[in-house]
Amino acid sequence: MCRSPVRYGIRLGGQNGSVSTSFGALKQIDAGPLSVGYAEAGPADGPAVLLLHGWPYDIHSFAAASPVLAAAGYRVIIPFARGYGTTRFLSGGTVRNGQQAVLAVDVIALMDALGIDRAILGGFDWGGRSADIVAALWPDRCRALVSVSGYLIGSQAAGAVPLPPRAEHVWWYQYYFATDRGRAGYDKYRREFSKLIWQLASPQWAFDDATFARTAAAFDNPDHVAIVIHNYRWRLGAAGEPHYDDLERRLAAFPAIAVPAITLEGDANGAPHADVAAYASKFTGKYEHRVIEGGIGHNLPQEAPQAFAQAVIDVDGY
Repeated sequence: MCRSPVRYGIRLGGQNGSVSTSFGALKQIDAGPLSVGYAEAGPADGPAVLLLHGWPYDIHSFAAASPVLAAAGYRVIIPFARGYGTTRFLSGGTVRNGQQAVLAVDVIALMDALGIDRAILGGFDWGGRSADIVAALWPDRCRALVSVSGYLIGSQAAGAVPLPPRAEHVWWYQYYFATDRGRAGYDKYRREFSKLIWQLASPQWAFDDATFARTAAAFDNPDHVAIVIHNYRWRLGAAGEPHYDDLERRLAAFPAIAVPAITLEGDANGAPHADVAAYASKFTGKYEHRVIEGGIGHNLPQEAPQAFAQAVIDVDGY
């Protein structure tokens, strides 16, 4: 049952991304078609927490939240998604697929490779969608869920429905990516493009050049452009891989999420996002929605790490 939305105040100083935190040595593990690069923190025998980033971000979105969770006794795993950082395809012949189902299957493959039966999943943007999908389709693998911007599962049919002009306008980059010029432009200007998205999606986040550069290095992955472009083209009808068709059919029915869940929203999120009233009914287990105040934008785990980490700790007690 959903509680009334709770509003949490965040002071813009230290909470809003100004703390510089970096990970130690990264790890690699073969998982499905990928060699996945990931950061790990906390005790190896602690309850597992997987934190999933979005576009155009990377594992550093969780650099300040992960020590809080590690100190609380959790084993924290933060992987680079396919097309980011040190994650690589094991075969040059593998389709560079960015559709929603495959990104969620990557999460299951990583859990299998690490011997993790169940985990708390937390994410935002693409990572929030993957976490939602795992929670909906494989609830036995998801102990609890923290999803920024709520229920993010989509479908190609839903993506074909025209929106009012103002709503279409905020998806400008999706239409740009649908063109050959857009692909070439993103490839040539991926740093400039990504910094613009950061500024638009988090208009009150005063990140510095070093913070951006630390993440932007992840976009040098040789498959980054292919994955990003396919992700957005798939939403507008581009072909996926046939062996994921059944999963996409299940997702197109917008399955409910029954695991314990907390959804989060920043009070200054400049990226496209739905109001909680549009998706709260999709969470049928114990559920709470929290609004994080203080000029918090789309990259909520990095802008408000304490609030994000607290949500993970709290949902574990549901």
